[in-house]
Amino acid sequence: MDIRQLTPRYYVAPQISPDQMGALKEAGITRILCNRPDAEVPPALQAAAIKAAAEAAGLEFAEQPLTHQTMNEENVERNRCIGADLEGVTLAYCASGTRSCIAWALAHAGTMSPDEILSAAQAGGYDLENIRPYLEQQAP
Repeated sequence: MDIRQLTPRYYVAPQISPDQMGALKEAGITRILCNRPDAEVPPALQAAAIKAAAEAAGLEFAEQPLTHQTMNEENVERNRCIGADLEGVTLAYCASGTRSCIAWALAHAGTMSPDEILSAAQAGGYDLENIRPYLEQQAP
């Protein structure tokens, strides 16, 4: 299991599997946020399978599939509302965790400094320097 902390209440991860829900709950996760479209994974790892396992383990589940084409302001905002803005501890996942990390970073542009955002991503193992110009344009 490879969960990476961005904030005390927001984590990202590469693809997770149904059999990891108990361990995720024990790790303090309260909500699973699926950012991976079903078309990218076999049925055993699609959102419905993860949702059933999450709910059986007592975890909340939300879905906001993201692709390069759907990483727009509306979906980034919805992703923030589903995960980072709610009480509890969210684990957002996709193929490698990168999309989930980028969505988190874009959602916090304008509310956190670019250095804070990029440092949190780096601490989680993600190099997002390529979005620094956007973050700087949105800086408070």
